[in-house]
Amino acid sequence: MADPRPDCFKTIDEKELFPSSRARHAPRILILYGSLRKRSYSRFAAEEAGRILTSLGAEVRFFHPNDLPLPDSVSDEHPRVQELRELVTWSEGMVWCSPERHGAMTAIMKAQIDWIPLSLGSVRPTQGKTLAVMQVCGGSQSFNAVNQLRILGRWMRLLTIPNQSSVPKAWDEFDQDGRMKPSAYYNRIVDVMEELVKFTLLTRDSHAYLVNRYSERVESHAELSARVNQSSAT
Repeated sequence: MADPRPDCFKTIDEKELFPSSRARHAPRILILYGSLRKRSYSRFAAEEAGRILTSLGAEVRFFHPNDLPLPDSVSDEHPRVQELRELVTWSEGMVWCSPERHGAMTAIMKAQIDWIPLSLGSVRPTQGKTLAVMQVCGGSQSFNAVNQLRILGRWMRLLTIPNQSSVPKAWDEFDQDGRMKPSAYYNRIVDVMEELVKFTLLTRDSHAYLVNRYSERVESHAELSARVNQSSAT
């Protein structure tokens, strides 16, 4: 029966988990949305989320997907791709808001996520950061898009919060100026953003420790051993 390797296995360090030194700056939240329409309900919902986050004390930035090329169609040195990646690196949490189209997130939403790498050199731009997921529906309420976004969030090693928002019949939930009408759906977005800020504040100072994995320490140790042994052999 296998036992954990003592050189890589570590008991929980509460000082790392609950650091005494805490960041004091406003939580940095990046918002992505998944439509290019002039009257885009996913953008309207994202903008409402941004207003709420600002009221909760967060610093909010948006990435507007206009002119973002399709993944793999250009070099990742493209200025719009670089802009997106720099914003993701800057952020401590994100909001992803997509329309549901044909029972799924839109290609515009997926393209943005596909341009975000799991690593940039030695930096993992998404790992351990928080994520809230939202969707807008053209008809009755559905959760297909947010369910897919959750899968992607897990794949990107984000800490996806439990709450989420799905706005049915979105065309009837926003006024002519793009502001959301008072409703239970608006209240849910407030709930989600409040939860996102709380989770971001709870985890941002220890997010690197939260995702420090035994399996990766073993792999890193094995790679180091291979290099040392190879040097010794030569």
